[in-house]
This record gives sequence, C-alpha cells and structure tokens, in this order.
Amino acid sequence: QVQLVESGGGLVQAGGSLRLSCAASGRTFSSYAMGWFRQAPGKEREFVACINWSGGSTDYADSVKGRFTISRDNAKNTGHLQMNSLKPEDTAVYYCAVRSDTYYRIGRRWDKNYNSWGQGTQVTVSS
Repeated sequence: QVQLVESGGGLVQAGGSLRLSCAASGRTFSSYAMGWFRQAPGKEREFVACINWSGGSTDYADSVKGRFTISRDNAKNTGHLQMNSLKPEDTAVYYCAVRSDTYYRIGRRWDKNYNSWGQGTQVTVSS
C-alpha cells in the first residue's frame, strides 16, 4: 500500500495559477500510475488528469486540457498538477490517487480503478 499526501491548495483569483503536489510513501511510487480527481460541493468526484509510471503518457479531462499539466518525479516520489488560467468552476477538493500501472490504459478515468487516495486539498477560485 502507498500513502499519499496532497499539498498546494489555496485561494486564488480567476486567471491565477496553483501547483498541487502529491507526496508518496510506502510502496515503490514508480510502479504506479497516478491520477488527479476533484469533487465540488454537491457534485460527484470527477477525473482531472492521469499519468503513467514513466510520465510518457498523460490524459486530461476536456475541461482542463490546455490549462493543467500533470507530471511526476519518481526519484522524489512526488507528483504534481500545475493549474493555470484557473476558473471559478475549478473550485473543488483535489485528490491524488494511484493504481497499478499494468492496466494504465484501461479505465484510467474511472476513480474506482484507483487503489490508494490522499486526503485531498481544497482549491478555491474567486471570480
């Protein structure tokens, strides 16, 4: 089992940027694919972005494509989500999660396929 801790959330004005981090401990981080999800009040948790073990393959939700960038540093057991041009509708609790990289391309946008989750970090974008 791998333990995950998110950080970097906060309050930002529309058009601003934030960089979220996900620190992993426990099992070998590089053997996992990583995803970011978010959940706004009264809404279901939704997929934001994911990245395979090497960082060579990424996927983004249409709503964030071109504004967010997912990355990872396996040597530091850390993943990141760079969020630019933030909008009020990006307001949510953001979670990082990991899953076995073996089946990365299968159901990578479905949260039920991720085994370990962080506690979440709040992102609030004011208009």
